[in-house]
Amino acid sequence: MKIGLYIHIPFCKRKCPYCDFNSYAGLDALQIPYVEALTAEMSWLARQREWQANTVFIGGGTPTVLPLSLLTRVLDAVQARFYVPAGAEITVEANPGTVDETYLAGLRAAGVNRLSLGVQSFHNDELRLLGRIHTAAESKAAFRAARRAGFQNVNLDLIYGLPEQSLERWRVTLEQALSLSPEHFSLYCLTVEEGTPFAEWVARGDLAQPDDDLAAEMYELAGEMLKADYLHYEVSNWARRTMPDPQFTICHSPFICQHNMVYWRNKAYLGLGAGAHSSWDGRRWHNLLSLQSYVARMAAQGKGAAPWASPVVEGVEVIGESLAMGETMMLGLRLLKEGVPLARFSERFGRSLLDVYRDEVAVLQGEGLLEQGPECVRLTRRGWLLGNQVFARFLPDV
Repeated sequence: MKIGLYIHIPFCKRKCPYCDFNSYAGLDALQIPYVEALTAEMSWLARQREWQANTVFIGGGTPTVLPLSLLTRVLDAVQARFYVPAGAEITVEANPGTVDETYLAGLRAAGVNRLSLGVQSFHNDELRLLGRIHTAAESKAAFRAARRAGFQNVNLDLIYGLPEQSLERWRVTLEQALSLSPEHFSLYCLTVEEGTPFAEWVARGDLAQPDDDLAAEMYELAGEMLKADYLHYEVSNWARRTMPDPQFTICHSPFICQHNMVYWRNKAYLGLGAGAHSSWDGRRWHNLLSLQSYVARMAAQGKGAAPWASPVVEGVEVIGESLAMGETMMLGLRLLKEGVPLARFSERFGRSLLDVYRDEVAVLQGEGLLEQGPECVRLTRRGWLLGNQVFARFLPDV
């Protein structure tokens, strides 16, 4: 079975106040038991069937909070229990404040060929607001250390739309990032998530509510600054192009994140670790959130939530055809050039996209948010900024 493989490492040195991911600070004592549980989950899955992991992505949390020996153990276990084709994309997320050249060289030796650095900003005051443990100088040092360690495919994560962030300060962050010439950018607009300290600070008036209109200007500025050298292939992602062809297509960058393409094309993936999600064979499921419960349940080797599910699976959802089609549209439309190919939709569902969504496509075309070509439907440039409004039109009422 061909899949994308995601592995969740939930440890952090410090929990960022804007983050609502399943991640924890101060639980380092659980690192060894957690890795043991993680490798046990891999073994359990490997006994069920043969898996071909065409991509591997280790995220968190901060995976590089683990000692190199433990993270290498996770990587070795992946190779031992899954078939990973030669040259497959293997990504590890890293915080610039947790790595040096020796650590990065160890990752490279263990088979990691793509590094994603959580830089977020090149202004130290913004980094402090975000609760990051690194400085702008450490981000640059980590990037250069990655180059010396042999990484030729590096992504930089940046965040815009911060409270009271100016357009000019965002421009400076982009200029600093571009000066490093990474292979990939992931640019995310700050979302104030319910239950986070940021949400509490905004509610109390201690932190300004982010300005949506200004965030849209920042997004458009990024597009202008990156367009000469980078392919804007997904709503929030840019990959460096290798051909100066003004009519570039998705094929003109070898640095597109292949793991995330699994999600955007709504293909099968497995998620391992506390809180990780999986989607396969018409089902979607997620693991226990609690680290302690995850470790204990995997150690006990009990039964899962379904006969085929691993012991740490907590909830299972059956995906009907209507929802599967709607999610294929929602996810695929995030791909700005590729969109949702008509032939691929018909091959998967045995029905014509334009028959299933004739009314929705017609209305969105009339609103200037969607365009239909001979091979696909995709967002217009106006639709890039209003994507969530478009996506919602395709999801069935629940």
